[in-house]
Amino acid sequence: MWSSINMSPYMSITAHYVSKDWTLKSKCLETAFAPESHTAAVLAEALQDGSQAWGVEEEKVTCVTTDNGANIVAAVRDLKWPWISGFGHNLNLAVNNALSKEKAKTDRAFVQFGTEEHQSVFTIKVRHGTVPKLYNSGSLGDYNISALVTIASKTFMRYDKLQDLIDSIRQYYPTVTIVIADDSEHPKPVTGPHIEHYIMPFGKGWFAGRNLAVSQVSTKYVLWVDDDFIFTASTKLEKMVDILEKTTLDLVGGAVREVTGYTATYRHTISVEEGGTEGDCLHVRQGHHHIIKGFPNCVVADAVINFFMGRTDKVRQVGFNPRLARRGHLEFFIDGLGSLHIGSCSDVIVGHASKIRLPWSKTEAEKAYEQFRYSSPNDNGKLYNEIFYFNNRFKCMTSN
Repeated sequence: MWSSINMSPYMSITAHYVSKDWTLKSKCLETAFAPESHTAAVLAEALQDGSQAWGVEEEKVTCVTTDNGANIVAAVRDLKWPWISGFGHNLNLAVNNALSKEKAKTDRAFVQFGTEEHQSVFTIKVRHGTVPKLYNSGSLGDYNISALVTIASKTFMRYDKLQDLIDSIRQYYPTVTIVIADDSEHPKPVTGPHIEHYIMPFGKGWFAGRNLAVSQVSTKYVLWVDDDFIFTASTKLEKMVDILEKTTLDLVGGAVREVTGYTATYRHTISVEEGGTEGDCLHVRQGHHHIIKGFPNCVVADAVINFFMGRTDKVRQVGFNPRLARRGHLEFFIDGLGSLHIGSCSDVIVGHASKIRLPWSKTEAEKAYEQFRYSSPNDNGKLYNEIFYFNNRFKCMTSN
């Protein structure tokens, strides 16, 4: 017995049987309007009429299962059909009973079922439901990138390259918000329409800057770019938004093209092999899992390149370890393993400013940047091992 959304009463009869090839089958025989008084006699007559209409021989009925309502139980027993209490109703009763007793004392309850030979225990967590978060996506029609996406970047002593990035963005997206985290030793003002420039303590680091930049994003999606990227006609953010809107992906990476023409996506799969008490083994492989239906240039992967768009709340949820100051990329994706659904699209491409410079042509700013960027403190390796291996309980790593 059940009630429709407008509280009209109905009775459904479902037959469960084993086919000739020993496959369990279920068929709903009927769902009938039942406006009469639900006495045992009325329900018994309805059950009998339904079974006879389908030619069900009563002697072949092995068992009838219903909820524990006194009227339906009496109806089945009046028909002298074998009866067993429905598991779903019993589970519901047991859970409600356990919660009523335990919810004042703890945030979880334990429900136990048992027979003479078997026993099952269920853990029920007691918590508030999550509040849905809505975003203003702008006007209807085509995707409004300025309303949906914020571009975030971290800069350090490379204001010339940062300005080139901003100029290239404005060529294609003049009103999108750009958030910049800056930990340069002598910060310079970075101004302009729809630009937010946040100054950090000197040398605070790569991942700390990511955390700061992402924390200031109020749009549904955040696009991460390095400060030496260049937007081109192939940097179609609409494609990234489209796949995030139409799939269950949380984050999608693009491709980065060097001045030589070489284009990289850094697609990798990640797996963790369970180990013993000494720890697990991390396996990182180039490649992807499968192509995404409807998006032939996009695949599912576990790690992508430093040019990616993600759901802001999911990126914040994983976060970036601020202790990783001068190196860090794969660590974010390892932290997101199991919680981030990641894709990669090779047809959304951003340019990469040339790194090819003759030693005597480098500016003083470039020399100062390289001194900080590539000369690591003596204990950097020890810190990295602690963060990467110890914190993740890894004892080994393999990659290709």
